[in-house]
Amino acid sequence: MSEDLSYEVTTTLYDAPGKHGRTGVIHTPHGDIATPAFIPVATKATVKTLTPEQVRSTGAQAILSNAYHLYLQPGPDIVDEAGGVAAFENWRGPTYTDSGGFQVMSLGVGFKKVLAMDTAGLSESDIRAANKDRMARVDDDGVDFKSVIDGSQHRFTPEVSMQIQHQLGADIMFAFDELTTLVDTRAYQEHSVERTRRWAQRCLDEHDRLTRERADKPKQSLWGVVQGAQYEDLRRHATRGLLDLDARARAEGRRGFGGFGIGGALEKENLGTIVGWVTDELPADKPRHLLGISEPDDIFTAVEAGADTFDCVAPTRLGRRGGVYTLGGRMNLTAARFRRDFSGVDEEFGGYVSENYSRAYIHHLLKAKEYLAGTLCTLHNLEFMVRLVDNIRAAIDEGRYEEFRREFLGRYYGAS
Repeated sequence: MSEDLSYEVTTTLYDAPGKHGRTGVIHTPHGDIATPAFIPVATKATVKTLTPEQVRSTGAQAILSNAYHLYLQPGPDIVDEAGGVAAFENWRGPTYTDSGGFQVMSLGVGFKKVLAMDTAGLSESDIRAANKDRMARVDDDGVDFKSVIDGSQHRFTPEVSMQIQHQLGADIMFAFDELTTLVDTRAYQEHSVERTRRWAQRCLDEHDRLTRERADKPKQSLWGVVQGAQYEDLRRHATRGLLDLDARARAEGRRGFGGFGIGGALEKENLGTIVGWVTDELPADKPRHLLGISEPDDIFTAVEAGADTFDCVAPTRLGRRGGVYTLGGRMNLTAARFRRDFSGVDEEFGGYVSENYSRAYIHHLLKAKEYLAGTLCTLHNLEFMVRLVDNIRAAIDEGRYEEFRREFLGRYYGAS
């Protein structure tokens, strides 16, 4: 049986309250992940518009797939029969799967797929659908929801999520949690944190049972998810609760948490503070994953607060619409000014796309609605984001982080 996941710290950036930035290495049965690292999202066992070989060419070390979508199609039993999600999609490296909780609630309750990080100018109805319009209902045992494919009825519980993720076979998987938003009341957030803690216990129990039952499979690492929205006491309480569950499981000779995810809606201006509350409580020898961020300033902030890995669909979603990252900020190649611009997307940054295709050509592909446009923009964006986080890691190891941060962010946002 393969060894379980482990983590080691390489270089410490900060060691102060709310500041726990570091570099390190996550060791998994299918390879190492040098951290901090950006993890591309392969929602349905594919990074949209790219082959696994193209994803690897960006320098990506791991990918994250979606338990909800793979449960609905093609079904976790088929993925299991194929040898797990990595073998199924021909990815030779570490893999993550989320619990399905985000999609069950976001698609079912109407969060419009992206959690609001700023409620200014938004009403509750902009963030969350009216109760009568929802496709999901949560109770203390689990969630009933309708499929986004055909409207059929399904139910996820912590045990079901574990069963699905064990069949998907990723190296790293997340406990089933309840997703909340910034517009939920304080009282509801308190109830939700306690519900998520109880679900986490059930996930640990089922994870341990399935690990023993599937002893011929490579071991998988279960990570607890910290909720609590924008409240410091709830975030710290939630973190301590998960640590207590982990300690109790290990004392009883059962599987504990291999790492921790930081989830839920986060106010952008308080992102670092909120992540810092959580990492204050977490042990240094466990990796931390921040779910769903991709803007460069947010990544720098999260790294400083102690997050080790990140995932987000933004680079791929943006790319399919013609948006690209450059060292001078974001731009959209559908704009008319690129029609006769024969320079590369970002010649200073370089990379495969910038060195081989012009802005004018990609502009043409976008206007002609050719699929290659999405491939090229997505390939460029993933390479940009992966390299940015790689450069952050190198800057920390080489003792020049502050200089790199100041130079990169000053240029990236100074031009916008």
